[in-house]
Order: sequence, then structure tokens, then C-alpha cells
Amino acid sequence: MDDGAASRTRNVDTGAGGVLVIGMGRFGSRLALRVEALGRDVLAVEKDPELIRRWSGRLPLVEADATDPDALEQLGAQDFPVSVVGVGTALEASVLITSNLVDLGTPHVWAKAISTEHARILQRIGAHHVVLPEADAAERVAHLVSGKLLDYIEFEDGFTIVKMRPPKETIGFTVGKLELRRKYGVTVIGVKSPGVEFEYAGEHTRISPEDLLIVSGDTALLDRFASRP
Repeated sequence: MDDGAASRTRNVDTGAGGVLVIGMGRFGSRLALRVEALGRDVLAVEKDPELIRRWSGRLPLVEADATDPDALEQLGAQDFPVSVVGVGTALEASVLITSNLVDLGTPHVWAKAISTEHARILQRIGAHHVVLPEADAAERVAHLVSGKLLDYIEFEDGFTIVKMRPPKETIGFTVGKLELRRKYGVTVIGVKSPGVEFEYAGEHTRISPEDLLIVSGDTALLDRFASRP
């Protein structure tokens, strides 16, 4: 790593929540740009000369081989609270980089995987969060196109939050009267009526035909609830 790269590294405020993004392919570059747009300091790491030329001047960028633990330590990877391994197609590189970050004691290591087997390996070597972009996107879209769901966020262990239109059986009733948790195992978190600010749902919140519901629960139970006419 050259001296110029090192000086650019020191310009990133890691103490204020800087994010290290390794791999400036399609996934890594988009993520880095979005994180920066959200006001977080970003340092990108790439070894491909073509990608370095493409992104130089657009983001703080270091030319380094992140599979080398000494290179990561030199650029201060251990000082970043969050690191993202955007390398996916090169399985060996992905595993080595993730392992290096874990060994350095990075508090939160996010890693991109291209298959469930790849994801399993990354989890076993210590990655705190594993992302399967194509699989996650396909899962989300499948739920959105197959029912009443307008938005869908799945967390770990099958817990999901959705935005949906109310089933007919809920219209005109209060949340307390419906007893949806007992009947379907789901919880109405909030209600958004047209032209009215979002309202956290309480026992006396009444559901109207035009409302949008924010509902949480187990993924399978939410699918069942959303399939109601």
C-alpha cells in the first residue's frame, strides 16, 4: 500500500462510525455510495486496477490486497466498527478476507455470499452478518407479488415486519376487538390512514378500508394472515 493511500485512510473518521468496504464490484460500490450518502464515513479497499481507476476520486479508496492480514492491519481495518466484505464470486478471497477481519477483532463483519454453502462457511469462520443479495431479493419480491403485501422485511429467526392492506374481516373493528395475536399469531404495530400521520396501534385503534397496516410476526403466520380475503 502506498503512502498516498495511507494518508487517505487517516482522513476517514473511524471513531464516528466509519465503514470499511472491501471489494468495489457492483454490490460493494453501490453499498459504499449509499452508506456515504447516509452521512457515514467510508473507506473502500480494492486491488483490481480497473476498478480503482473507475472509483478513484469518487470515494476514499485504498489499493490493497485484503487477503493479506498485514495489509489490512496497515490500513487500520481494526479501527473500523463495521467492515463489509463485498467480494463474493472469488470464494477463497471472500473467506480469507472475512477471516482476517474476524482475527483483527472487528466488532461487526458483514459478508456477501453467493450461495447457502458460501454463507454457511462465512458464518462458521465468524462473520457476524451474512448477506445473500440475490436470494434475499428473490424472497422479498416473491412475497410482494403473491399477495397483499406492499413491503416486506425479514429479520433473523423468521421474524418479519410487513406493510399490507387490511383483510376484510378487520375493517371497522378495533385492534383489541380483533384479537389477531390470539387468532393468527401476528401483531398490528401501527396504522397509516390517508392524510394522517402514522399511529402506533393500541387496543382502541380502529381499522378502515383505506388504511395500511404495519404487522409483525413469524413469516409463515404473516403469509397466512396476508392471504385472508
